[in-house]
Amino acid sequence: MSKSWIMNSFKVIVALMILGGVTGAAMAEEVKVGAGAAATENIFNKIKDPMEKANGVKLNVISGGPVQALKDLDTGAIEAAAGGLTFPDWMAMMEKEGYAIPDKSIYKNRVIGKDVVKVLTNKDVTVTALSKEQLTAIFTGKAKNWSEVGGPSKPIVVIVGTKIPGTNTVFQKQAMNGEPYTKDAVEGTTIDDLKAKVASTSGAVSLGATAQIDATINAPTIPEIGRPITLITKGAPSAGLQKMLDFIAGPGQQLIAK
Repeated sequence: MSKSWIMNSFKVIVALMILGGVTGAAMAEEVKVGAGAAATENIFNKIKDPMEKANGVKLNVISGGPVQALKDLDTGAIEAAAGGLTFPDWMAMMEKEGYAIPDKSIYKNRVIGKDVVKVLTNKDVTVTALSKEQLTAIFTGKAKNWSEVGGPSKPIVVIVGTKIPGTNTVFQKQAMNGEPYTKDAVEGTTIDDLKAKVASTSGAVSLGATAQIDATINAPTIPEIGRPITLITKGAPSAGLQKMLDFIAGPGQQLIAK
């Protein structure tokens, strides 16, 4: 066996390996989605890795909230926007933010899941259940001390997130009868930031997701406050996005239910 034959064979093998790598890279699909807290926590974080293993679609989630997500969709920065609110409520929220949408018919929307809003408190707030009337009193600021709603004698510290407008709107509508949040609320940002602030602040209370409940905070039982998780595209979804939607509707259901 000549040296030239060995060298030529080696070159062929290397070339095939390189070609295989290029082909694999070319076949890999990335889907970029903008999302709010509800969609991120309840769906995308749960399906991301299993979906990539199952169908090769890599999910890139930009969790900037539903308002920013729709703006990014309009500029073409993302393929889809997802948020925890109905399509009409989403459009109304954009108008409230001063974002003009001349023609809503350019959007295609579908419901891809459901979110249940939870109330999180600091562990020193030992209440086990709160009614809608009590929730309204707490988040509007009418109740100033936890002792007024069956808790310990501690000042109530309401924390409201600026990056979860969908969650705030749904809770305000369903739990607070549309009344405004207290002007004395401490400002937070994302749901992760809110949870961290609640865990470190005595008497604190805020909104969160089911997936966030653990031993670091208290989550009293409240009446169910839910909303659909809506996904919006402009026109028909791309091939990669359709694969993601098919995965969510199929094997992803078992992951989302956990």
